Amino acid sequence: MFIPTLDAVTVGKVISDIRREKGMSQEVLSGLADIGRTHLSAIERGERKPTLETLYRISCALDMKMSDIVKRIETQLD
Repeated sequence: MFIPTLDAVTVGKVISDIRREKGMSQEVLSGLADIGRTHLSAIERGERKPTLETLYRISCALDMKMSDIVKRIETQLD
């Protein structure tokens, strides 16, 4: 039986790609999202999965809908 899981590396790569597309450093994004830079770095490296609250904060800091970030993650997973 196949049980799907969310790949933390893919989540982190999507967040990192969007951040870079917007010309933002980890320092700036983590400050705007009110999360630690080391926490953001661990998310981007795929060492941690963001909670919904953290993903929401990141999406607001990136001036994006959270659903748009999730759609990009889903596209990468397919």
